[in-house]
Amino acid sequence: MAFEYLSQEVAQQQLRNRYRARQCVAEQSGRYVSVNEQRYLNFSSNDYLGLNHHSAIGQALLEGAQRFGTCASGSSLITGYSYAHQALENDICAWLNQPRCLLFASGFTANIAIMHALGHKTSRLYLDKLSHASMIDGAMSSDASVKRFLHNDIAQLKHLISQAQQSKPANSNELNHVIASEGVFSMDGDQAAIADLAQVAKQCHGLLYLDDAHSIGVVGEYGQGSSSLAELDVVMATFGKSLATSGAFVACSQTLAEYLINFSRHYIYSTAISPALAWATRASIKIAQTEHWRREKINELSNILASKLTDKVKLLDTTSSIHAIVIGDESTALQVAEKLRAKGIWLTAIRPPTVPKNSSRLRVTVTASHEVKDINYLANCINEVIA
Repeated sequence: MAFEYLSQEVAQQQLRNRYRARQCVAEQSGRYVSVNEQRYLNFSSNDYLGLNHHSAIGQALLEGAQRFGTCASGSSLITGYSYAHQALENDICAWLNQPRCLLFASGFTANIAIMHALGHKTSRLYLDKLSHASMIDGAMSSDASVKRFLHNDIAQLKHLISQAQQSKPANSNELNHVIASEGVFSMDGDQAAIADLAQVAKQCHGLLYLDDAHSIGVVGEYGQGSSSLAELDVVMATFGKSLATSGAFVACSQTLAEYLINFSRHYIYSTAISPALAWATRASIKIAQTEHWRREKINELSNILASKLTDKVKLLDTTSSIHAIVIGDESTALQVAEKLRAKGIWLTAIRPPTVPKNSSRLRVTVTASHEVKDINYLANCINEVIA
């Protein structure tokens, strides 16, 4: 039968306990999620700052829709680039101290676009081993030579760059070194060695590119993410997590922005994001910049969670909203998640290939919407089911 591999490979996923299925969420309201007429404490949300349903953002969305429309109605190079987009780009440039900013439909698209732009045949791309799938896909499909260094292993990164310099033919052009990493790693919750990466990039006259999807809004005094820790050459972040809207941006140099506008197929041939959402995102950023208590609360609740878990719970070190509890094999991780669900806690078991084999885990996200009693209940339940 034609295309028999489709059903065969899905069946294999089921046998390996790696089968994925969507769950229709009836309602989300800060701390809670409703699925199949049941309400759960939600610890799987990326709404880190608790801004989803914020009245000021909703009002800005309505205002943007009334003023600019709900749809851009074209690509950014035709008629889709509105004042709402320009104003948001300007806000981001000022926030992150970058010369230019471009908006994309998603972080996945933006990462691939950047990797293709920087992945010239004269370039060498160096990716942290735990970089996001979109960064890896973009790098591997570019014209550059790609190397992946062990997670946060600066010594190995330096060695790879040195090897590339030594093997370069004497009559060839200068190599373009691009170091790429995540600011906060989405599945472990730890932070990149950002200051060290920036120093290495400077020493080799290269560029440092960070995917800041899980840092923006959460890290830094004003929520500016990894840009608060070092001078970044290129930074990408999404709007659909801490900023509670949708889309993504790339903040970079004037030269790279002009290159993307002229050569990036992902930018040129995509309809621009909704101007209403762009207008709403401006409101999100203002809240993220000024309401410091949201970051402080995340830190407070995160410390409580770590202090309440027993030694039997393998909690990875983290400085973010993300708390990875490593279980091991896929089957056990699914069983633990199901036991927690029976106690009214929504936590998804993260399994390979998203994480390495035998490191299936619960990915707990602490948000500013949670309360101390929620964290205490979560910790008690985790201690009970992992005892």
